[in-house]
This record gives sequence, C-alpha cells and structure tokens, in this order.
Amino acid sequence: MTGDQRRMSIDGENVQLPISPKALAVHDPSKFNQGGQINSSVFAGDRDTMQNGAAEAVICNSKKLQDAMQEIGLKIKHHEDNIKFLKAQKNILDDSILDTQVALGRYQSASEPGSQNNESSNRRNEEEIIEQILKHDKSAAGIYCQLKTHHGPQVTHLPLLKDVIGIVALLGKVDDDNLSRLLSDYLGLETMLAVVCKTPDGIKALETYDKEGFINKSSGLYALGASIGRALDARFVVICLGNLRPYEGAFIADDPQRRLALMKPRLPNGETPPGFLGFAVNMINIDSANLYCATSTGHGLRETLFYKLFSRLQVYKTRTEMLQALTVITHGAISLDGGIIKSNGVFALGYSEVEVKFPKSSGRSNLPENYFDTESRLKELKWKRDRFLEDLHREQTLLDHAKFNFEIKKQEFVKFLAHSSSFATPVITRVCLVRICMLSQR
Repeated sequence: MTGDQRRMSIDGENVQLPISPKALAVHDPSKFNQGGQINSSVFAGDRDTMQNGAAEAVICNSKKLQDAMQEIGLKIKHHEDNIKFLKAQKNILDDSILDTQVALGRYQSASEPGSQNNESSNRRNEEEIIEQILKHDKSAAGIYCQLKTHHGPQVTHLPLLKDVIGIVALLGKVDDDNLSRLLSDYLGLETMLAVVCKTPDGIKALETYDKEGFINKSSGLYALGASIGRALDARFVVICLGNLRPYEGAFIADDPQRRLALMKPRLPNGETPPGFLGFAVNMINIDSANLYCATSTGHGLRETLFYKLFSRLQVYKTRTEMLQALTVITHGAISLDGGIIKSNGVFALGYSEVEVKFPKSSGRSNLPENYFDTESRLKELKWKRDRFLEDLHREQTLLDHAKFNFEIKKQEFVKFLAHSSSFATPVITRVCLVRICMLSQR
C-alpha cells in the first residue's frame, strides 16, 4: 500500500480508494500560493474527501441490499429443493399405486365364482335396509337414499352432497343379525338415520339461514328434497368427522379391519368378566372404501365415527353376566339377550322394534387373505399422494412469492445504483452489477 492509497476488497475484487487527507489548517502558509490565494489543491482535497465518503455510503447500502437479496435467494433454493424432493416422492408413490392396482385386478380376476353369490346376498340385504330408510320419506336420510337409488355414485358429484359420506346405518355391517338389532337399538333411530359429512363445509351446504336466522327452505337439502317430492320438515342429525376427536391408541396387529387395540375390562382378581365378548366398536365391519383415510387427516370410520358412537361399549352374552360386571363397565354395555346399559346407573328396560339396523355381513369372498391388506395399502398410498400434492402446491406458492420478492429487491438495487452512480467509481458500480447477475442466476 502506498502513502496516499489503500486497497478495499469488494466481493473478491481489489479496488483502490484514495485515503482521506488530514484536515487543513487555514493558517498553514503552505496552503497559499505566492499571490496569497488558497491553493486550488485544497479544494481538490475537499472534493476527494466528499467523494470518498459518498463511495463508502454506496458500498454500505449496496451491501445491505445484496445481503437481503442473498437471503431471499437462499429461500428460493430451499423451496426449489423441497419441490424436487416432493416430486420424486410423488413419482415413487404413483409407481406403487399402479403396481398395487394391477395386483388387485389380478386377485379379482382369479377369485372363485362363488363369491358373486355372497356379493349378491350382501347387496340384497343392504337394499332391504335402504327400503326401511325410504319409509321415512320426509327425513334427510330418506332424501339421500332416494337420490342414491336413482343416481348411484353420481350423487356424490352434486355440489350439495359432495362432502357427504353416507348414512350411519349404511356405513357399517354386522355379522350377526341379533347383534345388529341390539347395536341399532342402543344408538336409536335418530342416530341411525344421521347424515355423515367429512368437514364443517358439508354441514353449511345442507342447511342455510336468512338474515333473521330462520331456515332458508329454498336452498340446501330442503330445496333438494322438494325437487324430488320429499319435503324435509323435521330435525335431522348430522355428524361431522372433522370435528370428532379420533381414537389415539394402537390398532390390533395384522388385522385387515384395523380394529382398535382396546384394553379389556379386568375384575379385581385380574380376570376378564365372564361372558365378555368384546367391544361394540370392533364388531362393526367397514367397507374398504371407508376403512382407511376417510378424513383428510388419515383417520378411518372406525376410529372416528364408530368410536364416537360406541366408545368402549362392552358386549356380553347374557344380561346376568353383564350385571355381574357392573364395576368394570365404564361406557355402557349390551347383552345378546337384550340387556342395555346406556351408562353408569342408566338402564334401558323393555323391548322395542328396530326398523333401521346395520346390514348383515355376507362374509368374505374367496379372495386371497392378503387382498384386504393390499386394498388398504392402496388407500393409504393414495392418501399419501394427496398429501404430497398439497405440500407441492404449498411449496410452489412459497417459491413464487420468494421470486416475486427477489425481483422487487433487484429493482431496488438497480435504482439505487443508478441514483448513486455520480458518487460511486466505475469499478464499484461494475462490481455491484456483476453481483446482481450472480444472485439472479442462483
């Protein structure tokens, strides 16, 4: 370094800047020429000092803008890496879904013809339950079933019903007809006819209100019922899966029906009460379509809907055995000979006819044992892919926002350099412009 110059490094490039001269003393004779006038070099020194300070200010402010752009650039790279990872995982899931679908098709084509009889019997049994529901012609369940009967799966495409999963009575099956009647009796007709939605938006679509708070019968399910000649004129229950607190425990290992691993009741001596058969929530058979990922959070109907309805309801062989186990019954119990305990201290006596009950299971077809596992795995894979698609959309939105912010900072940088060009040396300006290009290419 010379006596009147020093070097400054800007992004790796050495730039020479003049050293500020010491302040001048006006009484110093050396500052005056022979005519007594101040030497012009004094003014030149002052100009150098001003330019030197302005250059340093330009460097400082440009450094701040560069740092801001670099920080945004790192965010852009982070989101781009996330998108790359999510796309790779989605591609893997797509391949797995395709392979699983091929395997299911092979199982179905290889199944024995006898399974068709079971399916036919199951279908007839379900049709009988639907006929019972249709007798409640002015109910929400009756309107839904009539639409489903006439329009089939297309009913789910109606904007009003796209969030509806179905009716409680049709979302599960029971192996024993007597048990089906008892479980339906325990829940009651109003609950058996309840409409099940996925999210609160489904409830809002079914019923709307005017400014005075009265029901608007020209919209929602009321208008839909009127359009098919079924006027809805009674209260109806709607269950929203998204608002239910799901079961948070474990599942029975290797169980294709994903039954809940509930702790069995124990008497003071550590033994299970005589006559205890199990928990009602695990005695419901659920179709594969709703067995897994019925909600956006990945929960099936067993751990949401049926766990809410039955909780830890116990099932016993006889009323006598049920009453002997009162000390370990916490959430109610039923017995196969008709006994019902709603809760501690609340008993249901007498007998009632059950009009609407759960359909009877026709048993499994002669498909391979791992068919249901494969079917459940396919549902899980599709659910995971949907979650990856949601993450991809979110990351893309964040990436676009970061790029937008980067362009704003870039424009601010260019305007700043243009405004400061009279103070900055050509070398500094050139280095800053090169820096902008490097950041833009990242």
